[in-house]
Amino acid sequence: MTELTAQQTAQLDQVLTGRYRTLMSEVQEEMERTGNIQYVEVMGRAPGDIGDASVADAIADLNLAIVDRQIHEMRDIEAAKRRIKAGDYGVCADCGAGIGFDRLMAYPTAKRCIACQQQHEHIYAGQTRPSL
Repeated sequence: MTELTAQQTAQLDQVLTGRYRTLMSEVQEEMERTGNIQYVEVMGRAPGDIGDASVADAIADLNLAIVDRQIHEMRDIEAAKRRIKAGDYGVCADCGAGIGFDRLMAYPTAKRCIACQQQHEHIYAGQTRPSL
């Protein structure tokens, strides 16, 4: 198992913190900016029709999807920071092997080594989340 040095862990922690701040800022800006502004702009044009409503709804849905993705990434960062505090960061959740520094620099929230991640993706490929 390749263990991360204290310097590597500190560097990765800084990367995670920086990304978290960026995401937080983006979410705040998006929430302030949108406030359904696009919806109001499209719907405020005359004459309004069903096509305008559809475009406005699509824009609102896209904005929500972007924010949802950003919030999901923020949760992954929070989980990675908890693993740092617990001393489990950089350890594969499936096999217990070390996750390489280069992989973590590329994907700091990684929970699995490359081999286990590939296996996970192969097993769960194509599965969708349950819906109502």
